[in-house]
Amino acid sequence: MALMVGISGIRGIVGQTLTPAVALEFAQAYGTMLGGGRIVLGRDTRPSGAMFASAAAAGLVAAGCHVTDIGVVMTPTAGWAIRERQFDGGMIITASHNPGQWNGLKFLDNLGVAPDPQRARQIAEIRSSGSSKHIVSAFGPIECDHEVGQRHMRAVLAACEIDTAALRGTRVVLDSINGAGCLHTPALLEALGCEVIHINGEPTGDFAHRPEPIRDNLGELCAAVREAGAAIGFAQDPDADRLAIVSDKGEYIGEEYTLALAARSVLSRRQGPVAANLSTSRMIDDIAAAHGIEVIRCPVGEAHVARTMLANKCVVGGEGNGGVIDPRVCYVRDSLSAISLVLQFMAATGKSVSQLAGELPAYASVKQKFEMARPDIDNAVKAVTRAFADRPLNDSDGVRIDFEKGWVHFRASNTEPIVRIIAEAETESLAESLAAEVRDAAGIGTECG
Repeated sequence: MALMVGISGIRGIVGQTLTPAVALEFAQAYGTMLGGGRIVLGRDTRPSGAMFASAAAAGLVAAGCHVTDIGVVMTPTAGWAIRERQFDGGMIITASHNPGQWNGLKFLDNLGVAPDPQRARQIAEIRSSGSSKHIVSAFGPIECDHEVGQRHMRAVLAACEIDTAALRGTRVVLDSINGAGCLHTPALLEALGCEVIHINGEPTGDFAHRPEPIRDNLGELCAAVREAGAAIGFAQDPDADRLAIVSDKGEYIGEEYTLALAARSVLSRRQGPVAANLSTSRMIDDIAAAHGIEVIRCPVGEAHVARTMLANKCVVGGEGNGGVIDPRVCYVRDSLSAISLVLQFMAATGKSVSQLAGELPAYASVKQKFEMARPDIDNAVKAVTRAFADRPLNDSDGVRIDFEKGWVHFRASNTEPIVRIIAEAETESLAESLAAEVRDAAGIGTECG
């Protein structure tokens, strides 16, 4: 399996495609591209994280950077820290939602935003050409700041616009999957007035279930919400940039609802454009239209969403995978901001999360993934584009086809050697049918597990 290199950084299998030497080389290439400067370095809880953080620190220092090690943190915490202390860039050792045998490096620029595709390619080219900078003197000391997570949490609380006194005593079940969200999410919930039941809450990196926060992986959380009679359940991924929600009925309501509910929360108080990627549910379009607001679509990937938000002064944005960006805090998907916005909406309306979700337009979505090599994916995208040339198409990221009663997005993953098919329609059977049409046009076989 190849090392994955793209706008989401690099990811690989520990000890195989990703080794300390590879981490050092990419970190040194990143430091070279920046021309040195002050860099923040953090990691999630994966057991290999300390090893790769040490290698990355060595590469950054060798390129002339001054490194501040912030230890185990959520990815959005690093983005917030860059803005707080005006760092020149940052790195996080994480493979996000990938399984435990993976790890990776994510890069952030001086705005706390993932590099654009051009700069991401530049990092890879510096590394592959062996042209990284090697300083021979004036090495900067590695400093430490292990309080940044608490400051990030306080910044999210400071951004609250609603008195959450109505939430006092509200029971919440939190599944942090033994990842970076363990450290400061309970304190955020308690500060908002909630009673927290924390499952998988030790920051060991020993993931209690498959780490992607999707329906198939959250049976334990659903059961815990029902047993506790909780008002809501929250599931984070290992680096806590994504959030999925379980309703007061103990039902997984879908990661698409995280951005939808957060956007309703924001737009009920402040007006402005909204950004979302091509794979995000049209719920966001309906919500924005109700407020006379425009949704600006962009390719999949946090970097694309963040830059679209910056360019258009968006008040909220994100992706249908449970990623929410509140630009007042940082330009990284942030589960803490998502939790705060959803709970503020509940406090303001006095409604349960199942009632709020029930008020949203109902669409059925189908998400499939298939193992494919990148050249095969490129050929399949071309085949799908030809097959549906008479339909409205958007080819800025793979190809999205709009049908009369639904849409399908067919694209290569930024983080895994797979192709993704996302279909949405008024019914699940129609979404399945549309996905099958595109799958047949692409000539694809068996879905991944």
